[in-house]
Formats: sequence, structure tokens, C-alpha cells
Amino acid sequence: MSMRDAISRFVHDGDTVVIEGFTHLICFAAGHEIIRQGRRDLTLARLTPDLIYDQLIGAGCARKLVFSWAGNPGVGSLHAFRRAVEGKGGPPLDIEEYSHFGMVARFAAGAARLPFWPLRDYMGTDLPAANPRIRRVTCPYTGEDLATVPALNPDVTIVHAQRADAEGNTQIWGLVGVQREAAFASARVIVVVEELVAQTVIRSDPNRTIIPGFIVDAIVVEPWGAHPSYAQGYYDRDNDFYVAWEGISREPTALARYLDEFVRGVPDRATYLKKVPQVARLKAKERLCAGVNYGY
Repeated sequence: MSMRDAISRFVHDGDTVVIEGFTHLICFAAGHEIIRQGRRDLTLARLTPDLIYDQLIGAGCARKLVFSWAGNPGVGSLHAFRRAVEGKGGPPLDIEEYSHFGMVARFAAGAARLPFWPLRDYMGTDLPAANPRIRRVTCPYTGEDLATVPALNPDVTIVHAQRADAEGNTQIWGLVGVQREAAFASARVIVVVEELVAQTVIRSDPNRTIIPGFIVDAIVVEPWGAHPSYAQGYYDRDNDFYVAWEGISREPTALARYLDEFVRGVPDRATYLKKVPQVARLKAKERLCAGVNYGY
């Protein structure tokens, strides 16, 4: 299925959408297609919203953000996000904040089809005062007072992965994050891969299979779909772009120009890749490393 068709069919206005990936395998290609199709009133959920959610917020796609940390890793703030929260331009944005493990617990509860997940890590913090959805229960076994977070069951989760077979059995290696939990918690799952491989390849290395095909609704083959994040064994993180985003996102007019040229101004990912100068450099590096056997 093409990215255009997958987003058109499975991502709707008002949905709760998860594009996961903990620095690794973040599906910018899907986020860009959501912007191109003009989706609105989305609740975006993710442990660490970084550049792709900043772009979705700047494009006016988001109504709410559910998260545990937001920023441009190693660089600074997400300025579209910051402007929206501070009411300094752009559509207003509701926020619902947790700790990292609080978000992991929400996905775990959603994946297990449990109503909530108990944890201890909110003792001594101000988050429960800021977020009324963090509540408390008494353990029926020990009498201990525990914090709880509600299950998170998104309408759609989008996962980028290294490879899958035609049935949707999806393999990820390297930094995994909560891709599996988010997929199992979701009503619909779109898997975007660097390459489609034979089922014999998947079966030959079953420990890498993170998401089984029976929960996958769409498979999209989109090489370099995670750029500027990275896909271990395929291409490196485009650190120059993360640094450049500080300047782009700081000024609303610069952000609008970026979206018009590199997102709305291109029909698909292949055209985007031809326009981004860093990609040629990363591809050259990839060719230099092509003779090295990393065991992938």
C-alpha cells in the first residue's frame, strides 16, 4: 500500500495518533503525509515528541499532546510546540504530561487491555497536581499506596521498522523503545519499512520479530522513511538537520516556508529525498560502508 493510501484510509480527523520511536526509527514520512492530507484535531501521543510532532503542531494538525518529554534532542526547544502551549501564535494545544515510565505504563496497560497500570514513580513530584488522570489506589495485597495511570489505546499507531514480510510480520533491531506496546495497544496499525523481505528471511531470525502480522492493518515500503532520524543497519541520523531545526522552528515564517517547500510542496517521500541536501551525503556514507558486514 502507498503511504498516501495508508494515511487516507487509517488516519482520520480527531484520532489519537502515535508515531513512536525512541530517537530511532521515527516515521517522518508518515507525519509528512498526515500534514499533506490536512488532518486536523489530532491527539498526538508519544514518549518523546521531537521534530516530527513539532512539524505536525506547526502545520495545525494537533489539538492535544500526550507525552513525557518534549524537545529537540541535544539541541534545545521545540518552538512550534512551545508557541502553541504559551499561546503565542498558532492554534492552541492541550497537553497531558507524564513521566517516561508513566507513558510506558500507559501503553503496557493498553496492550494488555487493562484499565490502568500501577507504579511508584510519582511520589514526590508535582505531576499528579498538574495531571488529574494520575490517581492512586491501595494495593489489595500489601496495603501500599500506589500511583496509577490510565491505559492508552490509540486509534492508530504508526511504526517504522527495518523490514517486514508481505503478511506484516515486522522486525526491528537496535533501539526499540515502546514500538511493540504501542502497536498492541492500538485499534489500527500502520507499519512502514525500509524493505519488504521474504517470509523465509523473517522465519530465519524470529527473535527480531517485534510486531506480528495479525495486528497490522497496512504495510508501506518507504526507504529512508525515518529521515532525519535513523534506521540501524540502513542509514545514520542526520544530526545536521536536528541542529538546523532550531533556527527553522524558532521563526513561524521560516517554519511555514519549510513545510511549504519540503512537505506540502512535494507529492511523496521520493521527491522529498531528492530535495534534501543532507541525504546525498548520508547515502554516500552508506555506500562507503556497504562492504562492511554488520550481521544484519
